[in-house]
Amino acid sequence: MAAAHRFPAFSRFLHWLMAVLVLAMLFIGAGMTASIGDYHWLLTIHRPLGLAILILVAIRLINRLLNPPPPLPAAMPGWQRFAAKASHWLLYILMFALPIVGWAMLSAGPYPVVVWGSFVLPPILPQDAMLFATLRELHRILAYLLFLTFLAHLGAALLHALIFRDSVFQSMASWRATPPWR
Repeated sequence: MAAAHRFPAFSRFLHWLMAVLVLAMLFIGAGMTASIGDYHWLLTIHRPLGLAILILVAIRLINRLLNPPPPLPAAMPGWQRFAAKASHWLLYILMFALPIVGWAMLSAGPYPVVVWGSFVLPPILPQDAMLFATLRELHRILAYLLFLTFLAHLGAALLHALIFRDSVFQSMASWRATPPWR
């Protein structure tokens, strides 16, 4: 595969790093709702991970604007092109929105957003119990939406890698320039 049809190395690094972080975050969030005994321990991981995702998605967005993705295969139907682009932008929106809604929720709580040790983020909203409840529900709904979008993205990637065997998956694969079946 020509280098022009692959994402740059830094883009691929950010993609796979964030895939691991987002997946970990989703499972930690699910664990927080299912386990009262481990809630506080999981929360100490959840907050800095959310901040890391917020910072990394900003870097990733800037990187994407500076390094546009390679073109999709010319034979790809229009509805698939639309779905690919829409799902990517939905992922970006959700990766921005979830940490910010979480931060806003804790601010309205009022709970300190302890990132690490004595490093605490300032509140971004006034204390308000009703607002806290609304933002908590919004955070939960957005997390489910991110999980569904993530699964759809993963399913599409596997479809391109295993069924279509086109250049889409290989453009983001970091470990191999050409698929083993060629």
